[in-house]
Amino acid sequence: MSEPDRADQQRRGPRRFISGVVEGFYGRPWTMEQRTELFKREQTWGLNTYLYAPKDDYKHRMYWRDLYSAEEAELLVALISAAKQHSVEFIYAISPGLDITFSNPKEVAALKRKLDQVKAFGCRSFSLLFDDIETEMCPADKRAFSSFAHAQVAVTNEVYQHLGGPETFLFCPTDYCAAFCTPNVSQSSYLHTVGENLLPGIDILWTGPKVVSHKISVESIEEVSAVLKRAPVIWDNIHANDYDPQRLFLGPYKDRPTGLIPKLRGVLTNPNCEFFPNFVAIHTLATWCKAAGGAEPRDVEMGDEEEDPRYSPHKALTLALADWLQEFLSTDQPAGPRGPRLRKGLADEEPMQTDAYAPRPDDNPLYTAEPLTLEDLRLLSELFYLPYEHGPTARTMLQELDWLRSHSQAAASGPDQAAEWRSRAQRFDGMCDAVVQMFNRLSNAPNRSVLYDLYNYICDIKSGVGLARAYVKTLGGHGEPSAQLMNTDPEPWGFRGGLSGEFQRMLPCHGNRDLFKRPPTTAVYCVRPCLPGDEMEVQRIFKEMQRSGDERVSRVRQPPLICDSLSAGDISPSPQCALVMEDDAGVCGYALALTDAKPAAAKVQRVTSEDFPSLVTVQVLPRVTDPSPVKRMIGWLLSSIKSSGSTGAFCELRRGDRRMLDFYSKLGSFRPRDVADLPQDILSMGTSL
Repeated sequence: MSEPDRADQQRRGPRRFISGVVEGFYGRPWTMEQRTELFKREQTWGLNTYLYAPKDDYKHRMYWRDLYSAEEAELLVALISAAKQHSVEFIYAISPGLDITFSNPKEVAALKRKLDQVKAFGCRSFSLLFDDIETEMCPADKRAFSSFAHAQVAVTNEVYQHLGGPETFLFCPTDYCAAFCTPNVSQSSYLHTVGENLLPGIDILWTGPKVVSHKISVESIEEVSAVLKRAPVIWDNIHANDYDPQRLFLGPYKDRPTGLIPKLRGVLTNPNCEFFPNFVAIHTLATWCKAAGGAEPRDVEMGDEEEDPRYSPHKALTLALADWLQEFLSTDQPAGPRGPRLRKGLADEEPMQTDAYAPRPDDNPLYTAEPLTLEDLRLLSELFYLPYEHGPTARTMLQELDWLRSHSQAAASGPDQAAEWRSRAQRFDGMCDAVVQMFNRLSNAPNRSVLYDLYNYICDIKSGVGLARAYVKTLGGHGEPSAQLMNTDPEPWGFRGGLSGEFQRMLPCHGNRDLFKRPPTTAVYCVRPCLPGDEMEVQRIFKEMQRSGDERVSRVRQPPLICDSLSAGDISPSPQCALVMEDDAGVCGYALALTDAKPAAAKVQRVTSEDFPSLVTVQVLPRVTDPSPVKRMIGWLLSSIKSSGSTGAFCELRRGDRRMLDFYSKLGSFRPRDVADLPQDILSMGTSL
């Protein structure tokens, strides 16, 4: 930091912690009325910032050069004024990265002209966003700048100085999370360039380990802060749902220890596309931000948030839901819950009075709408919780359904087993009924604006729960199988997902990212010792995999792998070091080892090391899509090698064999080795035992 920059920062004094909301999702932007309501909520809850960055405002991103019309300007002036009235800092963001030529002075002038216009509206805080864009520079920029980062930094610094060095100026890098950094955060040349060259008065946005980060640790923030040479502002996507139209997130702000607060410049949540369901996301963020005072901060272990002396997600959720209940129960329109009046002429007339209907003793009783309760909202939150976890009730329902399905034969077994099954089935039915009752009470809540933002989601979950409920009753022998479940020509609400769902169901790994984990149901694999009769099958698999995929190049043109002679049967594996894997169709994979690979290595003019004296080779056919049995097989093999006294094992792979390279990399224990005189297209990986 230069002396003038340091003096300027001291003159300004300590800056307040940025906390609030970024409207930065893809989809329909919020209305001006909703944004004004947001400012009121932020002021009430103690948040101080709103970042205007809706991806579908075409003058924010796609047509960033275009100035606002008089009508648009009037709306923005009113919005900026409303933010000031509620003590909320309005940050105007612009996203020119789709097509800007950084080296063209006219482009930079257009950017300055656009921001000058917004400054004239009364805005004093700004942001330049370079997220979600292509990283390849045009020829003109390649001649002018040594890297993409240098181009972005040069323009950002120039614009920042042109605007007079605003108190708040945010920069969103293209590599805005750890997952985007090459090769990692600490060694990212892009981030180092940004950190070293971006003016110190400019703050940097960061989403954490991923775009949607499950957890953000103090250590990860300290790492990126060291590279950026400043504390980042978290752009938090934990409640964002623009990537999946079937998901909504109503859980609390969590998995961010309060020890982060003194390490950050601020936190902005980029929440659900629907405005009203964001009550919980924003309310609980505000509670989290207030944890800046009180007990000494500490980095709470992830999953141990309830022990954080400053912040409890469970308590924060309860407070948010209690306040949200009051909003549900308020009437948001003159016509009340029955909907808007249809015609002005008749709307002002007194309704026709009729005699009050009183049912007779044998008639159906009048329908009475039960009021929404706090427990209803807690159930709603737990059904639509967070991206990486279901709420407690949702998890319990999935566990119960899985158990009832797996033990369905118990329903017709002896008295004790049948009693347990029916007891758990009754419990599951009660939980399903609670979802239906919640739906009914939500549907009759006075505030229709909130309901309409939720309606598609609660209809969907009510339908799904109904199908599961009918299925369990069928398993228990209560009535005929449900027509929705068993009919070959069901109603459209009996199946889900449209074209996208059908694509996913055709893929082999569909469902492996479900939040509720269950044993694989696609195939059963058996891992066993290799018998004399299996040798032909092992050689068949070896030859088949040599002919397929990236291994189609003639073996004559390839340097041999040490393990080739082992797989081909020219060398026998060491005792207890040969395994095969079977499925219903027969042998589908093998794992072989030599506890002492020195003789085999000598045959292909290679040497082994003392640290990795043993050789392993694993191969499976493409029809094996479940990695679990393969990991079990190699674990068994490594255990046998270790019991022989070996200190380590290695494998050799061709660099073109992406499938097995990916497998060994994901095992976690094998690491690439530097081996002298190794042929260029061969990679050696080893693991210590």
